[in-house]
Amino acid sequence: MTPSPPTSPPPAVRRLTLADLDACVALAADCGWPPEHHKWRLLLAAGRGYGIDAAAGDGPAGGLIAAVVVTPYGREAASVGMMLVASRHQRRGLGERLLRTALERCATEAVFLTATDRGRPLYERLGFKPVGAVTTLRGAFAPAGGQAAGGVAVRAATAADLPGVLAYDLPAFGADRTPLLTRLPAFSDRFLVAERPGGGLAGYAARWPNAETAVAGPVLADDEAVARALITALAAGSDAPLRFDADDRHPRLAAWLRASGLAETARCTLMVLGAPGLPGDPARRFAPYSLALG
Repeated sequence: MTPSPPTSPPPAVRRLTLADLDACVALAADCGWPPEHHKWRLLLAAGRGYGIDAAAGDGPAGGLIAAVVVTPYGREAASVGMMLVASRHQRRGLGERLLRTALERCATEAVFLTATDRGRPLYERLGFKPVGAVTTLRGAFAPAGGQAAGGVAVRAATAADLPGVLAYDLPAFGADRTPLLTRLPAFSDRFLVAERPGGGLAGYAARWPNAETAVAGPVLADDEAVARALITALAAGSDAPLRFDADDRHPRLAAWLRASGLAETARCTLMVLGAPGLPGDPARRFAPYSLALG
C-alpha cells in the first residue's frame, strides 16, 4: 500500500500590530482597495487584527496574505472589518479559516459587519444573517434647500464635551465604544456637537480624511433635521469629496444627500451573528464611524 503524502499543517493565524501597518495597506492594494493608512492605523490600535503570512518559498511576494480586524465593544458586541485575502491565494479557504479563528477568540454576544456581494457567501456559511443595507454616497456636497438648522446650535466639540458624547452614544449605539470615541478628536479633522436651545446634547458628528475623500462618520442625532445640520457643518471647509455611508433605515436622508450632490458608489449588506438585529437605537444612528467599525 502506497503511503499517503504528508499533509501540510494549516496556516498559522497570528495577531497583527501597528508594525503590520504597511503590510496591511499593501494587502489591501492587492485586493484593489485604496491606500488607507489613516484608517488602518486606527483599526490596528483600537481593534484586534488577525493575519496569515505566506508560507516559506511563496515566491518574491511573500508577506501578509490574509487579514481581518475584529473590534470589540465590551461584552455586548463586536464589529468585523477589512476581511482581505491576497488575490493569488483566494478560493483556498484562507478567509474562512481566518475569520473562524477570529470569531472563536471574540467573547461577545453579537458580531456585526457590512458585506460586499463577493464576501456575503462566506459570512452566510458562518451563520451571519442580513438585517439591512448601507449605500456609500460620494461627491461635492452643496446642501439642498440651503443651510440646515434643525432647531439646534452646531459647534466644535471640546474636551469638556467628551463625557456627554459618551453618554449620548451608549444607548444609541447599544454598546460601550469609549476606546474608539476617545480617539475621535485626534483621528478626525472636524468634530462637532449639536445642542438644543434649552441645553442638552442633540447629537454629535465627525469628519475624517481617508485617501481621496472626507468621510462623515460617526453621525448620531435625535432626528433627521439635526443630522442634516451636523452634516452641513461637517462638509464646510473641505475641498475633498464628501463620503457618507447611508443606512437604508433613513431613506429621506439618502435622498437629501443625493439632491445635495452625492452619488452612489457602492452598496453593502448589514449582517449580524448571535442577535436578531443591530444593538442600540438605529433611529439615532445616521452614519457609522466607518463600515469596518459600525
